[in-house]
Amino acid sequence: MTDERRPPADGTVDTASHGDSTRSVHGGERDFRETDSLTVPIYQTSTYTFSSSEEVRAFQEGRLARDEYGRYGNPTWRAVERKLADLEGGDDAVLFASGMCAATTTFLAMLPQGSHLVVTSDCYRRTRQFIRQYLTKLGVETTVIEPADTQKLADAIRPETRLFFTESPTNPYLRVIDVAEAARLCHARGVKVVIDSTFASPVNHKALGDGADLVIHSATKYLGGHNDLLAGAAIGPAPIVAALREAVGVLGGVLDAHAAWLLLRGLKTLGLRMARHNENGLRIAERLAAHPKVRRVWYPGLASHPDHAVAARMMKGFGGVVTFELESDFDGTQRFVDALEIPYIGPSLGGVESLVEMPATMSYWDISRDERYALGITDSLVRLSIGVEDTVDLIADLEQALARA
Repeated sequence: MTDERRPPADGTVDTASHGDSTRSVHGGERDFRETDSLTVPIYQTSTYTFSSSEEVRAFQEGRLARDEYGRYGNPTWRAVERKLADLEGGDDAVLFASGMCAATTTFLAMLPQGSHLVVTSDCYRRTRQFIRQYLTKLGVETTVIEPADTQKLADAIRPETRLFFTESPTNPYLRVIDVAEAARLCHARGVKVVIDSTFASPVNHKALGDGADLVIHSATKYLGGHNDLLAGAAIGPAPIVAALREAVGVLGGVLDAHAAWLLLRGLKTLGLRMARHNENGLRIAERLAAHPKVRRVWYPGLASHPDHAVAARMMKGFGGVVTFELESDFDGTQRFVDALEIPYIGPSLGGVESLVEMPATMSYWDISRDERYALGITDSLVRLSIGVEDTVDLIADLEQALARA
């Protein structure tokens, strides 16, 4: 895609118009450097000392902004949070120990006892498990709707509804939500919209700009990008983020300083990596869709995807996750997965290394076949998380493995 942005006529630097790669490298850092070090250091500390009792009083009274204790703040965290807020176009951001922690803390902080939540069916299994096992203990009721069906969303909203929560794209079928329409329907009735944008990244879709009230990420995935950390994040308006920051300070799901530094380093190449993920994803999805041993492909960049029109209008790119079903049985699908030489077999996504999994044997192994099929998880379903390897090598590997399916 050609970048047609031009510098202002007066020669000044318009930082608000910077592209994703410039923001990935410099966002949240350049104007906040405390020393001459080019990179933000790892502040490996659990506590911060005060020089005097007067300084303690100034801090407690709000006259002095500084850190007190490691569960409440860390300069390395803040550099990451500023960068994420810049990338997503939010007022502020807060980090968590994992993406799952970001989701559960958001639910606990934003859903009062006896309230109602609307979620989509095609979302992360552990999120649904938390809703079923823990939110019900708080008297929170939940309505599950099909993804991308705004009429069902409108019908599901009650007077006590507080949140509409969904991934976009979803996992594993990559359904794409019309966030602007969902926000219009929800806001008209006082309901907030929370989008898990892990599969999109802020490069491919900025959900806040389409009206979402909060965006969360498993930063373990595309944001970190190297399969070497666990982290989560939430980005949005300052009042909502402040409430979440207070909640994580109480609940304790805080991020280690070293993991925050790894995330900061990973974010610097986010724009570059996403361009390659997008290119690889589209080309491989097209190749798989044309292969006689592939029954169906789910990828938002393909015209055959049910949400292609929404995705094409709303997203800059479609990511590196391709879900497909083989014209094979359980054993044949396992032969295909085992024959692949480049992707590792693993349950994550968004890293530089390609990963592949059969959801039937990975995320859904502990439930019955009938339960899996009711969720759309068939014996021949494959989720391929494409990395940044050379496209031609990945395609050749897929071809040889498909010959063995």
